[in-house]
Amino acid sequence: MPELFDVVELLVTLPESNLHQGVRGAIVDCYDDGNYEVEFSDRSGETIALCTLSTEQFLVVWKSKERRWLSVSELLAAMVGRLSDERQIQVLEFARSLSEK
Repeated sequence: MPELFDVVELLVTLPESNLHQGVRGAIVDCYDDGNYEVEFSDRSGETIALCTLSTEQFLVVWKSKERRWLSVSELLAAMVGRLSDERQIQVLEFARSLSEK
């Protein structure tokens, strides 16, 4: 579950905010309706966008309370968990094919 000050990575492009898939921001507010306010900043720390997002639009990559980046395995599990059963099977088959090499 995302929490305040976690770092997230966009899974979608938000053209209205000029934000592209993969850009990272920090959760600055958690709403009762299950949405999150995420602040995106430039390299100098200036806010470039403040967006209300649903959990379908981002992936947590840094857990603030634990002060750690999520491992590749954790990120992969989170991404695969969002897929349909059919897509999950395809990912599993692909992973199996990689392990054979």
